[in-house]
Amino acid sequence: MGRLFKEWLSCHKVYICRQCHSHLAARSQLASRQFRGRTGPAWLFNRASNVSEGQCEDRVMTTGKHTIVDIYCNDCGTNVGWRYRFAVQDSQKYKEGKYILEKALLLAEIQAPNGALRRGSMEASDAEAD
Repeated sequence: MGRLFKEWLSCHKVYICRQCHSHLAARSQLASRQFRGRTGPAWLFNRASNVSEGQCEDRVMTTGKHTIVDIYCNDCGTNVGWRYRFAVQDSQKYKEGKYILEKALLLAEIQAPNGALRRGSMEASDAEAD
């Protein structure tokens, strides 16, 4: 395996790994907050950064059968969610290629106009949703 380069997401609001604070997704990539993961609420993102994928597997979920890969934070190895590879049902095809990040495993990082960073819980982030 080659060397991994860490991507820094330079935007106003970023979701980071709760364990190591590595940038995982930009707020602008959030597609839906209406998902459930292993730890509770989970969010669907169009793109995720600084993650590695595990092995493909078929899982039967509440919305049907999907082929997914677990995703892991590149810095600390925490399983932060999964990526949808394939959905059997046509109504679920919109998920293909998208990422689920588990809310309990994330923190929000907000960059002020002066460049100062503020990290907080996802509940605080919900209150400030764009």
